[in-house]
Amino acid sequence: MPHYLIIGASSGIGQELALKLAEAGNQVTGTFYKNKPTAEVPNIKYHALNVLDDDLQLDSLPDELNGFVYCPGSILLRPFERIKSTDFEADYKLQVIGAIKMLQLILPRLKKSANVSIVLFSTVAVQTGLPFHSQVSASKGATEGLVRALAAELAPNIRVNCIAPSLTDTPLAASLLNTDQKKEANAMRHPLKRIGTTTDIANMAAFLLSEKSSWITGQILHVDGGMSSIKG
Repeated sequence: MPHYLIIGASSGIGQELALKLAEAGNQVTGTFYKNKPTAEVPNIKYHALNVLDDDLQLDSLPDELNGFVYCPGSILLRPFERIKSTDFEADYKLQVIGAIKMLQLILPRLKKSANVSIVLFSTVAVQTGLPFHSQVSASKGATEGLVRALAAELAPNIRVNCIAPSLTDTPLAASLLNTDQKKEANAMRHPLKRIGTTTDIANMAAFLLSEKSSWITGQILHVDGGMSSIKG
């Protein structure tokens, strides 16, 4: 039975993906930072983890893993001149260094499996260019570069891909969607005229983890309502 590790599985896309994988009969180890999900779900084991810690304890993981998904992120939209260099550093540590640290720690476990998939997350803003997105775009741009480099280095046994969503209705984006007016305005910016859901993104992540995507690696897949490629 495949076993997947999801960092940041307590809410939003990570939680939706963990539930989807577990319902399909897979084993899931999911981590949380502050709030552990209260509901007990068959096939999911939750563990507290702060990816910024220097000493990460992974003794609870199985000896062999079939896939890895890194979900932690932040959305701080501010004018460039108001962002301190320390803000960029903190964002980079969470979104890039955190993923690197985890991957280096679990790579021996991944290499023991025959069918392995790694999924990271970017944002539509990296390749589209949106105002006030310099902080998140800087970190996620690095993530996209990391994905392509690792896909080349770890092929043919490990596939590495990245999902680049547009605005998705998650707790992370709550301040951008906390009124009906904001929801409507953001929906209208997309050619498909709606905001993304956690299910939209989790469906793509589950596909990339599965053997159905066995000939896909090194890709940045835009699940963004059409924003990155067409005008609505």
